[in-house]
Amino acid sequence: MIPSPETIAFLMAAALMAGCIDAMAGGGGLIALPALLAAGIPPVPAVATNKLQSSLGTFGACIAYARAGHMDLKAYRWPLIAAFVGSAGGAWLLQRIDPSILAGLMPALLIALAAYFTFSPKISEMDRQQRVGIVALSLLIGAIGFYDGFFGPGAGAFYTTIFIALGGLGLVRATAQTKAANFASNLAGLLIMIAGGHVIWIVGLAMAVGSITGGQIGSRLAMRFGSRLIRPLLIIMSLALTAKMLLDPKNPIHALLFG
Repeated sequence: MIPSPETIAFLMAAALMAGCIDAMAGGGGLIALPALLAAGIPPVPAVATNKLQSSLGTFGACIAYARAGHMDLKAYRWPLIAAFVGSAGGAWLLQRIDPSILAGLMPALLIALAAYFTFSPKISEMDRQQRVGIVALSLLIGAIGFYDGFFGPGAGAFYTTIFIALGGLGLVRATAQTKAANFASNLAGLLIMIAGGHVIWIVGLAMAVGSITGGQIGSRLAMRFGSRLIRPLLIIMSLALTAKMLLDPKNPIHALLFG
C-alpha cells in the first residue's frame, strides 16, 4: 500500500519527534508505531516499517555521539554483538509464540525503572567503576536485545540502566552506548522483517528522513544538557510506556485492572 502525500507528511513529522525523543531517552516507538497504525497500516507491516525508520534514525544518532567522543565501539563490541544476536533470536521466536506472554510483565518492570531514575542518587556525568565484567555485561545486553527483537517497548531504558548501574558509565556515555546497542538490535530485527517481506519501503524511507533529523537534534540536546534533560525524559517515557500498555485491551493486566 502507498499512503497519500498528506499521510506520509504526517508520518515524517511523527518520526522526527520520535527520533528526537529516542536519541535522548528511548521510547520513540511510543510515537512512531501508533502513528503508523493510525495511518491504516496493518500491525506486522507497521512494526517492520518502524524498524526501518528507527534503524536509520538510530544510526544517525550513533554518528553524532561517536563524533563527539562519547562512544567506545572497541571496548563495548561484545555487548553490541550480543544485542544483535539476541535480537535476531527474539525476532525468530516472535514468529512462533505469542508476545503477550511478556506484555503482562512489562508495566511492573518499567515502573521499577522509573522509580530507579527518580529515587536513585544523582547520576554523574563521569564514568565510575564497572561492577560486572564484560562477559556478564554482554549477556545482560544480549538479553535486552532478545527482548527488543521479541517485543520491544522500553528496550532503550533497559539498555541505559544496565550501562549506568552495572557498566559504570556516566549518563551521556550510557545513552551513547545505548544508541549503539539499539542500532544493533534494530538492525537484526529489520533483517528478519525484510526476509519476511513485511517492510513498506516508501513509507519507511520517508519516515527515516524525519527520524534521522530528529535523532541529530535529540543527540545534540542530550550532549548539551546531560542528566538535566535525559533523566526526566527516561522517567516520563517509562511511565508513558507503562500507561500505554495498561490501557491496551490486549494486555493481560488490563483485564485485571479494568475488568
